[in-house]
Amino acid sequence: MPGITNRGKYAFLAAYFRADVTQEPTGFSARLITNAVAPGPDTNLFSELTEITAGNGYTAGGLALNRNATDFDVLTEDDTNDRALIQTKDLVWNASGGTIPSAGNPAVDVVICDDEVAPQVIGHMSLGSSVTVSSGQSLTLQDPEFRLGDT
Repeated sequence: MPGITNRGKYAFLAAYFRADVTQEPTGFSARLITNAVAPGPDTNLFSELTEITAGNGYTAGGLALNRNATDFDVLTEDDTNDRALIQTKDLVWNASGGTIPSAGNPAVDVVICDDEVAPQVIGHMSLGSSVTVSSGQSLTLQDPEFRLGDT
């Protein structure tokens, strides 16, 4: 299930209620993760996870996402289920010259990180299975959604 990490929740509260600009990154990234360690609510730093091997259309550090209504195109309050939802634009990785990942373990999760020198994990979601993308093919996550709720 997709979700916001506890570190992400803390950052949102500090930025909103205290106007703490140190909690507001200028950008984010979407990164593909192997099955070495599964991200969850207590995953704070990206260094706790293992990114897939870069190459063939996947760049270390993933896809850049800006803080705006284009890259985070839907924001919804879901009062029925007691949560808020943020959706990103479609995330697309195109394999070229070989498979993604270029070596090693396939992707199993995607995480959203801030743009700090030591990136913090803000949100996470499972891809549902191990994913390898063949040359000439694309991995597209259509309308990925991250949820903030009480549970």
